[in-house]
Amino acid sequence: MIKNHYYLIVGVLCVLFAVTHTLNGISTNLQILGGSAIEHSAKTAFTYVWHIIGIENLVFGTALLLMAFQKKPSRVKFVAWLIIMILALRWIVIAAFTLSSQTGHVMQILPDTIAILASITLLILGTKRKDTICNHLTQQ
Repeated sequence: MIKNHYYLIVGVLCVLFAVTHTLNGISTNLQILGGSAIEHSAKTAFTYVWHIIGIENLVFGTALLLMAFQKKPSRVKFVAWLIIMILALRWIVIAAFTLSSQTGHVMQILPDTIAILASITLLILGTKRKDTICNHLTQQ
């Protein structure tokens, strides 16, 4: 039985983000990179860094899906806060490097900003739930 719907929603979103990030990389960004004159080692580094983010999203999603079914949500609250911190720092890195580049502007970070802020907001709401509230709601 689902004990924390917020974790469930963010878990599903993270799995979807993992799939779309990976497919987007394969169909667009990594293909452009393949045809460029950049050194092979730089292409390799960019490719694995791209896939690390996809795998990270998949791990977050899997963890959150498992956390959604925990009987005592307070036991997994630390993991939720850790994921919140990683997502916040990821957004800071994305925003800083994008906006400091010569061609960077706010519209480039809008999709990432929306996805990350929505995930963080739902996770914070999930951490605010009390075990007694969760138990009361699931018994109804």
